Amino acid sequence: MKRYFRIAVTALAMLAVMLVAAAITLRIALHGHEVTIPDFAGMTVAEASEAALKTGVDLNIENKFYSTTVPAGRILSQAPAAGSSVRHGWQVRVTVSLGPQQVTIPDVVGEPVQQASMNIRKMQLDLGTLAHIDAPGDPEMTLAQTPPPNAGVDQPRVNLLLSSSASASTSFVLPSFVGMSFGAANHAAIALGLRVAAIGDVPPPAPPIVAAPEPGQAAVAPVTPAAPSGVVTAQSPDSGFRASKGDVLRLTLHAVASPAAATKPTAEASPAAATKPTAAASPTAPKSPAAATKPTAAAKPTAPASPAAAGAAAPH
Repeated sequence: MKRYFRIAVTALAMLAVMLVAAAITLRIALHGHEVTIPDFAGMTVAEASEAALKTGVDLNIENKFYSTTVPAGRILSQAPAAGSSVRHGWQVRVTVSLGPQQVTIPDVVGEPVQQASMNIRKMQLDLGTLAHIDAPGDPEMTLAQTPPPNAGVDQPRVNLLLSSSASASTSFVLPSFVGMSFGAANHAAIALGLRVAAIGDVPPPAPPIVAAPEPGQAAVAPVTPAAPSGVVTAQSPDSGFRASKGDVLRLTLHAVASPAAATKPTAEASPAAATKPTAAASPTAPKSPAAATKPTAAAKPTAPASPAAAGAAAPH
């Protein structure tokens, strides 16, 4: 009985030794020649091939793509990733960069924005920023572009400068009004659609003068103050600045003595007021011939001087 027990224990021990040996052999067979994959990113194809040969893996170029960050001819990506453990002779797939994609920019200067947009998208490009500027001619026309035509670029994006119609009809460059009279400058500014404000050393207009009417005379109409006058010495905004219709133009005037204003008497020294008599001493009655010979009531005692009247008054 003991003999059979020893045989069984010996068989079990041998079986265990065989299983352990098989496991060790399998592990050595599977992992005994593992290597760590190096980082091939950024290497040239020649450098990556040399590194793969030293490591014990095979290098396989699988794809080629455009890239704006990795120069042409260098490794863009790899699989398996760097640092992975693989068997000796494992195949590593890599992608090589073709560098920035060079595209040809079409010439769209002088085209309407719709046509220019279509031509840009036909070339697989993106429409970038659209800027506007006041310019004569039709609106929404392409005046300039960046990048320039036929340029090779790596960023397929085209920016356009377009003519504007929104402010072309209302915006203009201010001319110079300095040296003009206020009337001429005011007329020219109004023709441009501007509002004029006169400032400077021009005295304010005097209030209307209304003379008191005489008895039996019609009322005299008030005198309307005259409009500002003088020569424009400055303007705001200055000439050369851009303005729009409805803006305020401030003109600084310098008063110029007018001949009419120099000889015009004041209200106190008005000829009419100086020569105009009062109602008590009106000279109009003595100027009439009939009134000059007609005796007044105080001069009637001349009647007794008549002969007939004298004889009738004598005593008998």
